[in-house]
Amino acid sequence: MNEYIRLNELLPGEGAEIKYMKNSVSIRRRLYDLGFFEGGRVKCIGASPLGDPRAYLIRDTVIALRNKDCGEITVRRTN
Repeated sequence: MNEYIRLNELLPGEGAEIKYMKNSVSIRRRLYDLGFFEGGRVKCIGASPLGDPRAYLIRDTVIALRNKDCGEITVRRTN
């Protein structure tokens, strides 16, 4: 199960490794400051009732991201 998907396709409880970030420079810089970078590990821990935003655990911190921003991040499932 080593397929590449978008971050917003992870289901709650699934983990992944970040492979590529296609976000705009300003958002990419902010995500990098939060711990999102190529090779980093991330886990989806939940979604709002309507599915947007989603909560992710990265470097022992919970971050909520909009689907628009998550859709620009390519990951590979790890579990």
